[in-house]
Amino acid sequence: MGYRLSGKLLEVCTCEVLCPCWIGEDPDRGTCDASLAYHFESGDVDGVDVSGVTVAYATHIPGNVLAGNWRLCVYISDNATDEQQTALLAAVTGERGGPLADLAQLVGEVVSVERVPIRFDVSEGRGTYRVGDVVDADIEPYRGPSGEPTQLVESVFSTIPGSPAFVGKALTFRMRSPRLGLDVDLRDHNAIQGDFHFEA
Repeated sequence: MGYRLSGKLLEVCTCEVLCPCWIGEDPDRGTCDASLAYHFESGDVDGVDVSGVTVAYATHIPGNVLAGNWRLCVYISDNATDEQQTALLAAVTGERGGPLADLAQLVGEVVSVERVPIRFDVSEGRGTYRVGDVVDADIEPYRGPSGEPTQLVESVFSTIPGSPAFVGKALTFRMRSPRLGLDVDLRDHNAIQGDFHFEA
């Protein structure tokens, strides 16, 4: 069995704009503390329909993104059933291979898995997401002369491999994760949006 998943990504971190991780350089502050959320608009894992479910992370990256050893907390939206949660965890932890396994191999420790309310909204290029009482972020893209969002393509690292990423900034980024020892409160730092299609 495998997966076929399509949807949208929102991502924020403590780096300045643009986060050096995406081009394989060291984080601006030596470490990168990030939150990202995948909203699955359609798709299935092992035959289980996961449409409408969101998976989010609070993440501590201790150095260069490609060196791995990430520590993270995983959050599943509270509209997920037990079956959907089990299926998605199998995919995002790398058990089902594919592009999600490539990302999962960078993780050194999954500190916790919780089911919480998640709000994920994208409208006209602006994004908002809330993850329980852990993450609160508002995102907007940079735009080119035509008014279209500025794109990053062919980067050495991507959380949506195979798809262009829209470069932006987080107007606000609040993340409180005692489990990871993180307390972030920033404005106008790195943010990324994008669409994705993953298959394995």
